[in-house]
Amino acid sequence: MWYEIIPSFAIITAALAIPGVLNYFEHKFVLGNPYLRDKSYRWERFMYQRDGRLTGDPYKCNGLEAIPDEK
Repeated sequence: MWYEIIPSFAIITAALAIPGVLNYFEHKFVLGNPYLRDKSYRWERFMYQRDGRLTGDPYKCNGLEAIPDEK
């Protein structure tokens, strides 16, 4: 019958979901932030380095207060 496919469907769904869930928690524990910044383009790499240089943490939201005043 149609319900015989449910165990196979559950196994395949779990097998496809596990890597994404584990990746989320791995990044949360290792990096302290579950979301990676995409650095595939030059501009995004530049912004990542700039944020890390200004605040010490490239994942921290930066505003004008993060830029030091010139004297």
